[in-house]
Amino acid sequence: MAKEKETEKKPSRLEAKAEKATAKKEEINKKLKEIKEKILEEKDEKEKEKLRKERDLLIEERDAIIITDDKVVIPMAKKAKKALISCIAIVCVVALLCTYVATGAAKHGFISSLGWPQKTFTGMVITDVDGEKHNVKVSTYNYYFAVYYNNLQQSQSYLAQYGAGDSSQVDFDKAFAKQTTEDEDGKKITWAKKAEDEVLHNIKDVYGYYYAAVKANKGKEPEITEDQKKELQETLDEYKKSAKEYGFTLSAYLMAAMGDGVDADTFTHEATVSYIADNYKQDYQKDLTNKEYTEKELNDYLEKNRDSLVSVDVKFFEASNADDAKAFVKALKDDGSNFAELAVKYAEDDDKATYKDELETTYYNATRSAFSNLGAALATPTEEKDDTDNEETKNETPGLDWVFSKDRKAGDKKVYSTSVVYILKPVNLSDAKTVSVRHILIQPETKDENGETSTVNLSEADKDQKKAAKEKADSVLKEYNDGTKSEDAFAALAKKYSSDSNASDGGLYENVVPNQMVSSFNAWCFDSKRKAGDVAIVETEYGYHVMYFVSKNDKLVWQYTAQTALASENSTTKFDEIEKKVKVKKAYPGAFYFEIDTDIDR
Repeated sequence: MAKEKETEKKPSRLEAKAEKATAKKEEINKKLKEIKEKILEEKDEKEKEKLRKERDLLIEERDAIIITDDKVVIPMAKKAKKALISCIAIVCVVALLCTYVATGAAKHGFISSLGWPQKTFTGMVITDVDGEKHNVKVSTYNYYFAVYYNNLQQSQSYLAQYGAGDSSQVDFDKAFAKQTTEDEDGKKITWAKKAEDEVLHNIKDVYGYYYAAVKANKGKEPEITEDQKKELQETLDEYKKSAKEYGFTLSAYLMAAMGDGVDADTFTHEATVSYIADNYKQDYQKDLTNKEYTEKELNDYLEKNRDSLVSVDVKFFEASNADDAKAFVKALKDDGSNFAELAVKYAEDDDKATYKDELETTYYNATRSAFSNLGAALATPTEEKDDTDNEETKNETPGLDWVFSKDRKAGDKKVYSTSVVYILKPVNLSDAKTVSVRHILIQPETKDENGETSTVNLSEADKDQKKAAKEKADSVLKEYNDGTKSEDAFAALAKKYSSDSNASDGGLYENVVPNQMVSSFNAWCFDSKRKAGDVAIVETEYGYHVMYFVSKNDKLVWQYTAQTALASENSTTKFDEIEKKVKVKKAYPGAFYFEIDTDIDR
């Protein structure tokens, strides 16, 4: 009976999750528009750079939210994965030390303790997925507490900066044990208790995957990648430099900053454990994604999820307001031939040049989720009363329902709120295949008042900066053409020159699906004439992309989407099992040596 009730709840939970995700995307799009305006108006280069970083983080957050009919997926963006390593382990944030020290961790001096009890005593016992128990030192807890503390302070600072702070936040000038908050059930607890609960939970999660990785590697600790080794060493080098400025050893500096027992060996070990745990998760998901699902499994998924897999070919434009959208569709010719012309007319001033390219408003093989990812008004759910007695609301998307209706035919046009859509090809199960490409992103460069160089998007660069970037892209392409013209040679150039987050992967994007990339990038990838080894320079709002076409893959887009979804379901089941079975328990007397805030109450 309990299981039946749980099953009944799932649809409403999914709807609620989808509603929240959609609202989140709308909120992000609104913030992006505001930040874009600020960037254009801002004269100070340092302030501009801050705004750009905020913008890029918001774009990553928005693009990571994928909404389909049967699930809401919020994967971590590739760039974010590299920066965060895992959900709680920060390795490359030098500011962590300065932040933590500044709030009182060093009150007793840099060498107040050698950290003997913390490095010797067991602070926790972790039971892995197979029931085997592992003793974990107090120093591990103190390391994760420092990470938690820093994340908490950084997030509150960020929220306060943009006026989003609230009374539930912690006061870092007071002891955690003397402040209260609420747990997930609304029960009042101290901040010291909340911090301890979350730190233990984070340790449980990371170490659960770490022990699974070790067992999968026949009981031996797996090696981390060369890039990870390099990243870790660079971080330690930065810390050594900071320690030297204070006249202390690296270990003394780390213990002052991160807590008793967290010396250089502990820091290196915990960072490595985090890398291994994250690698295990990513490798497991990758293996499942590469798994060959049977034709029956794929077709079964298609039968249950056809609405999220079918696509349309359309011309699409998002106007600034509903009146412009109505005027747009009223002036639109029956054959749609003036769509791009109208897009230029009704685009914001800084976007008019972009819309002169007809590709900017043309979308082939667009799925329902593609419109959601575009932030289209026609993808916004409306709330309607459910027919049942429980008076719950249900989410409907009448705009998308119109677009994907079987009644549609080529030439149909519609305005929905601020969205204008013109049907080129009505709903169908596309025969498009995924493609794999490499690229080298060359962005314009700018210098601040201190002479430090940074990159900017093409849309924000001046004429000279754009010219310099284009010349550099031309020279990179020439360097490729003057060489062996192999994929490996191109990958090496990507590692050397590209400013994109996938430079370390040789600029590789595998299994690209239609509308995943910005329009001109997308159009080049899916040109029917494209063949392996093709190269070109493609211009987008981000910069100049030196392109290399790797291959058109065997799988149809819908099959790859189905395979990815099945892999996600399977990996979620596996990860849920690990997180459910792994347990953590405090051990005494070691737990007496846990950090409880920054020592300000001792």
